Amino acid sequence: MKYIITTSRIFYGIAIAVYGIQQFIYGNFRRVQLPPWQFHLPALNFIAYVTGAGLILAAVSIIFDVRARNVSLILGGIFLLLVCQVHVPYELISEPNKSYHLGLWESTLKELALAGGAFVVAGSYNEIQLKQKSVLIKSLEKLIPFGSLFFSVTIVSFGIAHFMYEKFIEPMVPSWIPDHTFWTYFSGTALIGAGVCIILDISKQKIAALLGTMLFLWFWMVHIPGAMANPWVDRGNLVSSAFDALAFSGTAFLIAAGKRLVTKESLTRTSKAPTILSLNEN
Repeated sequence: MKYIITTSRIFYGIAIAVYGIQQFIYGNFRRVQLPPWQFHLPALNFIAYVTGAGLILAAVSIIFDVRARNVSLILGGIFLLLVCQVHVPYELISEPNKSYHLGLWESTLKELALAGGAFVVAGSYNEIQLKQKSVLIKSLEKLIPFGSLFFSVTIVSFGIAHFMYEKFIEPMVPSWIPDHTFWTYFSGTALIGAGVCIILDISKQKIAALLGTMLFLWFWMVHIPGAMANPWVDRGNLVSSAFDALAFSGTAFLIAAGKRLVTKESLTRTSKAPTILSLNEN
């Protein structure tokens, strides 16, 4: 179980690192991070480089377990803030007559899933009992139980999209697999069912494990070939989408694990505690 959780965190961290690297390559943001109005930002390239460096540092923290819990909390808070304060207003204001089209909310929903994934990652660590915690960390910790909900809302929405936009999704099915229409509807049904089961806590861990496996297979079978065929199109959108699948797979596996690992720091604190108590007793 320990290795599954560690590997799942690494999946999420690798995806975050890729997003940061892309911001250095293109000097810009992907639409999942910021909607199209970003092009009017002053010093756009500089902001993209600085925040890209921040994403890479956050990824290193998660991958190598260096203050990873707090970093994941802050990352989740930033993603959630962008969803609520940037993406949602943009969709409602820029496309007021089309905001009911699910396809227009893809970037918003992906950011919501990434926010949920960050909170799930944070929740996979044991809470470290510190004498003093910042108000920010205390507030963000309250969102940890909602991580799987944020993630599952996106999963259900993407499942629905398989039925609404099947003609756009069918070509993504590998050519060597027969009956693309069947697999489009099948995967859509699986996404909806998995998301609902996680939200309602119905065989949550088993369903999440199956969801993580499916997403991981998609990462290799669907997204990687597409990304390799067109790595530069739309500022590397196919590449980032591939690593979205990897991040979501890691998130699902962490939900399936349903346990918290004790970090090195918490183990050190715990091992010292009995010694202190015995000295006081003597």
